[in-house]
Amino acid sequence: MRLPPGPTVVTGGTAELLADADRDGSWMLLVNGTPQSHVDLDDPAHLEFEYVRRMGHVLDLVGEPDAPLDVLHLGGGALTLPRYLTVTRPGSRQRVVEIDQPLTDLVREHLPLPRGARIRVRAADAREGLAVTHTGSTDVVITDVFAGARTPAHLTTVEFVSDAHRVLRQGGTYIANVADGPPLRFARAQVATLRAVFRHVCLLAEPGTLRGRRFGNLVAVASDGDLPLAALTRRTAKDPMPARVVDGDDLDRFVGTARPVHDEDAVASPEPPPGVFSR
Repeated sequence: MRLPPGPTVVTGGTAELLADADRDGSWMLLVNGTPQSHVDLDDPAHLEFEYVRRMGHVLDLVGEPDAPLDVLHLGGGALTLPRYLTVTRPGSRQRVVEIDQPLTDLVREHLPLPRGARIRVRAADAREGLAVTHTGSTDVVITDVFAGARTPAHLTTVEFVSDAHRVLRQGGTYIANVADGPPLRFARAQVATLRAVFRHVCLLAEPGTLRGRRFGNLVAVASDGDLPLAALTRRTAKDPMPARVVDGDDLDRFVGTARPVHDEDAVASPEPPPGVFSR
């Protein structure tokens, strides 16, 4: 069932779907009052959130141009990126691990998937779902998991990232949403963690966030193969919401003395300050 556009609200447990009165077919998913996903049913290739647009740029550039991908999504929400890949890379085979089954049921009922979508959703903890994924079975792993407004600690460690590395095919790509604010200690440690596992790492973020001026979402990208840095730089610079690509010596300076995170010393991502996600 598709609900009419307008100021419509659908609730289910801790989740809430809010229709955009200014854009037909456009919906926002909130969980415990925190925006988690945006979906445009009429145009699944439209990505509203800044950090999700940056993930979309990475997905556009990995592998052979326009070819289908095998993708593991850790964290489902309203299935924004699975919808995006269904229309931008038809035939992609996508597995989603989302712990909140009532949330998935709500999304499936009210926000139908694009025609031909090959998307399978499993209700499980992200790390548990990753652990049972076959070795070398995916082209891309995307981590975008929040408990409330924080990434759980057990999804921030070398041990977790090593398991993501295990399930990737040779040259596959790992993408992670990293939420942090001044002084970016968590983000610096996350980059150090990725560098302990992958040969190549870069960071995509809005300049003010990178300078530690505000809380925001940074996108970390890692692979054992070469990253499409030049193309990413062009795309992020031309985007309506421009971002910087940080790599090489600049990334060395960003990381500084930060050390990789292990299971025994992991902490969740920082709590966002009040008002960051004001509706």
